[in-house]
Amino acid sequence: MKLIQRIGYYLGGFSMGLIILAFFLNGKKTSCSYGPESRVLKNINSKHMVFSKKAEDDILQLNTDSVTVHTILKKGSIDFLNSAPRKKPCGEYIIFDKTENKKEIAITVKNCDSIATIIAVKAID
Repeated sequence: MKLIQRIGYYLGGFSMGLIILAFFLNGKKTSCSYGPESRVLKNINSKHMVFSKKAEDDILQLNTDSVTVHTILKKGSIDFLNSAPRKKPCGEYIIFDKTENKKEIAITVKNCDSIATIIAVKAID
């Protein structure tokens, strides 16, 4: 068998495999969250979210809403240097991102086993 035939068979099988995978994974909520930041964000967002009284007051003072907070929790960046992920009994993470009006907000989240509590919401200057 010539080299060009081998390459042709390989590419044919590879493309059929991709098509089969596309049919199996179509419409499913699959994600590839392998990095530490995306794993933590996925873990936090999969839990029941609770706002502390201080966080609710902070949201009112910043003139923002809970939708913005949830967007930051989905797409934000984690400050691992200032976070305490191994704190007992629940790890604390600081997640920050910019809002639509170019204001940078940092959210402190306490990540327990079954619940994620938003402790504070602050504007970063």
